[in-house]
Amino acid sequence: MRFDEKEKLFRLGDSSREAIARRLRAGRMATGLSQQDFAKSVELKKTTYSAQENGDSSPSIAVMRALYREYRIDFNYVLHGDFSQLPSDVQDKLIEALSSF
Repeated sequence: MRFDEKEKLFRLGDSSREAIARRLRAGRMATGLSQQDFAKSVELKKTTYSAQENGDSSPSIAVMRALYREYRIDFNYVLHGDFSQLPSDVQDKLIEALSSF
């Protein structure tokens, strides 16, 4: 995939609630976990995590910390769409997830 195509798909620089929620959802999908299982892994209620993934609230530090520590997905991706620091295998998983919706 060309760089400009990645910029568009990842919505690089777009910090709107909608863009952050979309990237958060793709990040969780890249982990292979359901909302329920991911929420449980970060010790949140499913409804609390779901609100973050739907853009009704901002991603919590616990969620961003878990994405980074466990799955190598950093906050720059979640908040700004910056994929440049992500390992290529992680980028590939996120591309697949982002392309699915």
